[in-house]
Amino acid sequence: MSLDLLRSSLALKIIGSLFIAVTFFYLGMHWSDGYQQLVFFSDPNPNRLVSTSPNFDKQFNVSALINDFQPPPEVALESPQPEVKKFGIVSENGTMSEDFEVGNEWVNETEVASTEDDGGGGGGGGGSSTRFVIKRFGLCPRNMSEYIPCLDNEEAIKKLPSTEKGERFQRYCPEKGRGLNCLVPAPKGYRTPIPWPQSRDEVWFNNVPHNRLVEDKGGQNWISRDKDKFKFPGGGTQFIHGANEYLDHIAKMIPEITFGRHIRVVLDVGCGVASFGAYLLSRNVLTMSVAPKDVHENQIQFALERGVPAMASVFATRRLLYPSQAFDLIHCSRCRINWTRDGMVFLSFTMCNSSW
Repeated sequence: MSLDLLRSSLALKIIGSLFIAVTFFYLGMHWSDGYQQLVFFSDPNPNRLVSTSPNFDKQFNVSALINDFQPPPEVALESPQPEVKKFGIVSENGTMSEDFEVGNEWVNETEVASTEDDGGGGGGGGGSSTRFVIKRFGLCPRNMSEYIPCLDNEEAIKKLPSTEKGERFQRYCPEKGRGLNCLVPAPKGYRTPIPWPQSRDEVWFNNVPHNRLVEDKGGQNWISRDKDKFKFPGGGTQFIHGANEYLDHIAKMIPEITFGRHIRVVLDVGCGVASFGAYLLSRNVLTMSVAPKDVHENQIQFALERGVPAMASVFATRRLLYPSQAFDLIHCSRCRINWTRDGMVFLSFTMCNSSW
């Protein structure tokens, strides 16, 4: 009997506890603002309040409300012009000068022929029109393929009082009105030069068709012919074993030279086929190679075909067209120049930056 009462009271306590828990759970979910209500306790069709703007159904001039002000365009400020740097020219005494004049004789004019055609047709106005025709120069004879006007002026050379000091190899340009009226042709079979650096070692024979240097200088390792090309082993009058070995020898004798650093610009007098300057290019040195147009024919053309800066010139009675201290080093390998002649005037003609 007591066991049944105990069981019934325990069941009542459990049922009461569950009822109280469900009651508090419902109240908490219903009155809480922080949690969403259960779906089955919420109204499926709640009444939603919709508010209407007081400006509803009113018209406004929107364009008048927009600010039409536009900022003024930005004014581009002109950058200051760079300062003009003046470069002078070399005067007669070898100094740079800005005091010079350029006259009408320096104007490069093109000769044209004009014809006027006066016609009365096409409207009866009697207008006139001018037509210009540019005259084209024809080619000179083939035997003038290596003619240089200022060096091959035989008429001026014959009038020289003396040629003991090499005056005949200097420049004597034709007088006005006596110049060529034709174009100097290229040698027969001329081809596009071989590009650098391959051109340092070989050029086309047809571009410089002369065997004289091969016959005269073959023993000095200057030049040789191989079928349709000239080959340049790199030798010279004073360096038959090659220009590279010769340059290394100079660097050992004078360590201060340091090609490519202290020495950057060189004048090579009596350059031959310019192997000295050609091999200096690989040492970051730029060389101006000069040689006369003498019995060895146009040897300067070999230098130009090889891609080396060169000029047909000679040390005689006139200085070169370079200012003093234009070169860091002057090289002369059996160039047959008497440097002590006339009070060592040639040394003043070719003063360089170095003392070697």
